[in-house]
Amino acid sequence: MGAFLETFLFLIWFLSESSSLFSSCKLRKQFNFNEMHKAGDVILGGLFEVHYTSVFHEPTFTSEPNQLSCQGFDPPAFRHAMTMAYAIDEINKNPNLLQNVSLGYSLYDNCATLVIGFSAALSLASGREEQFLLQETCLGTPPVLGIVGDSFSTFSIATSDVIGLFKLPMVSYFATCSCLSDRRRFPSFFRTIPSDAFQVRAMIQIMKHFGWTWTGLLVSDDDYGRHVARSFQSDLTESIGGCLAYSEILPWGDNPTELKRIVHLMKKSTARVVIVFAHQIHMIQLMEEVVRQNITGLQWMASEAWTTAAVLQTPRLMPYLGGTLGIAIRRGEISGLRDFLLKTSPDKSNNHRNRMLIHYLEKVNFTTTFGDQVSFDENGDALPIYDIMNWQWLPDGKINVQNVGVVKKSASKGEELTLDEENIFWSFVFKQPPQSKCSESCSPGSRMTRKKGQPVCCYDCVACSEGKYSNETDSMECSICPEDFWSSPQRDHCVPKKTEFLTYEEPLGICLTTASLLGTFICAVVLGIFIHHRSTPMVRANNSELSFLLLASLKLCFLCSLLFIGHPRLWTCQLRHAAFGISFVLCISCILVKTMVVLAVFKASKPGGGASLKWFGAGQQRGTVLLLTSIQAVICTAWLVSSSPVPQKNTQYYNDKIVYECVVGSTVGFAVLMGYIGLLAILSFLLAFMARNLPDSFNEAKLITFSMLIFCAVWVAFVPAYINSPGKYADAVEVFAILASSFGLLMALFGPKCYIILLRPERNTKKAIMGR
Repeated sequence: MGAFLETFLFLIWFLSESSSLFSSCKLRKQFNFNEMHKAGDVILGGLFEVHYTSVFHEPTFTSEPNQLSCQGFDPPAFRHAMTMAYAIDEINKNPNLLQNVSLGYSLYDNCATLVIGFSAALSLASGREEQFLLQETCLGTPPVLGIVGDSFSTFSIATSDVIGLFKLPMVSYFATCSCLSDRRRFPSFFRTIPSDAFQVRAMIQIMKHFGWTWTGLLVSDDDYGRHVARSFQSDLTESIGGCLAYSEILPWGDNPTELKRIVHLMKKSTARVVIVFAHQIHMIQLMEEVVRQNITGLQWMASEAWTTAAVLQTPRLMPYLGGTLGIAIRRGEISGLRDFLLKTSPDKSNNHRNRMLIHYLEKVNFTTTFGDQVSFDENGDALPIYDIMNWQWLPDGKINVQNVGVVKKSASKGEELTLDEENIFWSFVFKQPPQSKCSESCSPGSRMTRKKGQPVCCYDCVACSEGKYSNETDSMECSICPEDFWSSPQRDHCVPKKTEFLTYEEPLGICLTTASLLGTFICAVVLGIFIHHRSTPMVRANNSELSFLLLASLKLCFLCSLLFIGHPRLWTCQLRHAAFGISFVLCISCILVKTMVVLAVFKASKPGGGASLKWFGAGQQRGTVLLLTSIQAVICTAWLVSSSPVPQKNTQYYNDKIVYECVVGSTVGFAVLMGYIGLLAILSFLLAFMARNLPDSFNEAKLITFSMLIFCAVWVAFVPAYINSPGKYADAVEVFAILASSFGLLMALFGPKCYIILLRPERNTKKAIMGR
C-alpha cells in the first residue's frame, strides 16, 4: 500500500498550491457507473478496478441505449478504493489537518474497460449534476481538483492526454508504463509507483541471480505490455546475455483460439521460465487454457499487475502457479504525513476550464431530411459528400448543368459512388463513354510491367511465371502459390500439386507387389517340399536346419519389399531399411555358415582333419548366424536412434509435383548397413569359390558361388541406378534389387535341389549324392 498511500501526500500538497474558480456549467448527458460519493468542500476523484471485466449488452428495444455491465469482483482493487475513502475520513477527523476545509470524494469503477474508465474521468472533470456554480452559494457537486488513478497504463495514457490539457492532475498508483514518464506529453500526470523500466531491470536481476538466460515473455495487448516487450528484450541481452524463447501478446477479450496457440507454444518450448507482464484478467483467461492443456513444470514470474491477484490464488491453480516469483508494490506505513500536511494550506480557487464541447462534437451522428449522414471522423472532419454534375448540350443549343450522381463517405459503408448513366450526355459520335487508357487491362493470369521511360499507366502485360498467379485484373504483381500448390495453366489461380509416390494401384506398383507375393509363395512351397522330404538324403545332406532358416529369411526379404510401396509414413521409413538389412544379413549369414560347413566337412574327410568338425556343430551354426545377424540389428538400432529415416515432401525433382519419399537420415548409417551386407556376401562368395571344385558330385559350394555372384552383380548395379533415379523410381529400383537378388538366391540354391527331389527321385540317394 506504500505507493498507493503516497498518492494522498501529493494530492494534499496540490490542494495548497492550486487556485481557480469554476464557471457555470450544464451537463448534456449522464453516464451510469458503479460509484461512491462523499460530500466535502474539496472533492478528490478516484478510478479503481473494482470489477475486472465488462460485458456488452444489446438493447431489448431499439429505443434503449447499448449498455456495458461490470462483472468479476476484484477484492484487492476494492480495498484500494476503500483505502482512499478511509484516508479521507481520517484526514477529516484530524482537527490539525486542513482546518475549516473538509475533503470529499467521488469514486468510480472502471471495470477494466477503457470506455468506462475514460467516461468516468470525464465525469470527474465535469461534475455529475445538471448545473453547478462554485461561488458563495454552491449548487450541486463541484468538479474534482485531482484524480487518483487510473490503474491501467493504457487508461492513464488516454485519460491524461485529454485531462492534462486542462491541467487537472492525475496521480496513478498502478500505471507503470515507462511511456508515462514523457513530461512533454503528460505534464499533469504523476505516479507513486516505479515505471516499468525499473521493473524490467528488477526482473532481470532475479534471472541473473538464478542463472536463467532462456525465458518466455507474455505481455498484454496494450501500452503497458508493448513497452515492456521492447525494453525487456534489449535489456535482457545487454545485462546477462539472455534471450527470449518466445514473445507473445495476450489478447484482450475472449479469444480461445489465440490463447490455445500461445499455451501450445509454451508447452513445446524448452524454456521453463515464463515472465508475464499483463493484467489479472489476462492471467485468468490464460490459466484456464493452461489448466485445459495441463501444463506444469513452469516457473512463472509475475509483474506487479497480477502478483497479488487473489482471484488467481486458488487451490485449483496452485499446481500450475505454485512457486511463482513476482514484482509487487512495496508495502509501507504512513510516516510524516501530519507534519507535511500542517505546512500546507489549501486554496479553493480554480482555473477556468472548458467542459470535452469537443466531446459531444465527436459524438455527433444524425441524418438530414434528404438522407445525408452527418458526423465527424477522428480528425474532426465532417463526412464528405459531393454531387456529380454533367454539362449537357441540348438540341436547341442551350447548355444545362445536370446533377447525374453523388459521391459520399459514410461511417458504415465508406466511400460510395452513385451515377445515373442514362442521363449523362456524351459528346462523341457513338454517344458512349470514351476509352482513355495508355494500355489495355491485364487479364487475370498476367501482371503489369512498366514501360521504360513512360508514365505508370503505360504498361505491358506479362504472363505470370510457373508457380505464380494473379486472380485480378491489372495486377501489379503475381502472387506465389502456397508450398503445396501450383499455378493453373491459365495462371489465374492455384491448384493442389500432384503427389507422387510408388503406389499399389499403378502398374509399376502392381508388378512389384505381384513379384513380391509370388516370391513369398514360392519360398513357402519350397519350404513345404523340404519339410515333406526332410528325411531324404538331399535335404539332410545340405543341413536341413540352415535350409529351413534360409527359406524363412528369403520370405522376409520378399515381404520387406512391400514396405517400399505406398505412402511413406514415419514407421514405414524406419522399418523398411531395418527389415531389409536384417533380413538379408540373416539370409547371407545362413549361406556363409553353410559354406563354412562344406569346407569343414571336406577337411574332416582327410586324415587328421576330424577335429575341425567340432567347431561346426548345430549349436555353433545357430550361434554364428545369430551373432552375425545381431551385429546388423545393432547397426540398425544405432542408425534409428541417432538419425532415423523420416518421410518428407520433396519439391526439388518437379516444380508441379510433390514427391513423397523417405530420406535416409544418416548417410553413414545407410552406408554401414549396406557395407555390412556386402562384406558378408563377398566373404561367402570367396569361401564358396574356394570350395567349388570339391570332389562331391553334388557340390553345394558351386550353387553358393553362383548365387553370390548373382547377388553381388545385382547390388553393384543397384547403387548407380538408385542414385540417379528421382522420386518414386528410386524406391522402385531398390524394390527391384531386393526382388532380383532374392529370386537369384532362391533359384540358385534351391532350384536344383527341388528338381532332384521332385523330378529325379532316383538321384536323391546317399550314394548318388556322394558320387559313388
